[in-house]
Amino acid sequence: MAEDLLLIQGTKEEQYQALLPQIKALIDGEEDLIANLANIAAALKQQFGWLWVGFYLVKREILVLGPFQGPVACTRIQKGRGVCGKSWELAQTLIVPDVEKFPGHIACSSLSKSEIVLPLFDNNETVTGVLDIDSEQLDTFDETDQLYLEEIVSWISF
Repeated sequence: MAEDLLLIQGTKEEQYQALLPQIKALIDGEEDLIANLANIAAALKQQFGWLWVGFYLVKREILVLGPFQGPVACTRIQKGRGVCGKSWELAQTLIVPDVEKFPGHIACSSLSKSEIVLPLFDNNETVTGVLDIDSEQLDTFDETDQLYLEEIVSWISF
């Protein structure tokens, strides 16, 4: 069966509103975590064209690179380091308008200018990973992204 996304133009909110039901349909009924993370990353990258979209998963107290779309990435990130490690440590979404101004930013790609990182939680509210999205433009992400991306990550089951 072919899995094609219907990509739309429009405001950021309109794009999310069209994309979310498609992502939900892709992952509903699929129990494999890696398959779902891969499809979520691909759908977000395809719709928005961001530089990098991917997941890091907590393994033995370190974030380890998971499914992603974009240039090669850092493989391991310690808790509290960079935007991903800090999101994990604080268990909250971080929006960084200019990564050069974020203390301890880890530059996996020199092309990255802004970033949003959202923690993933298990049923016990323990952070089990993060969704990391990077843009080549400054100030790409805002509360609209946070709202819709937090909804998407709430669908991920561990």
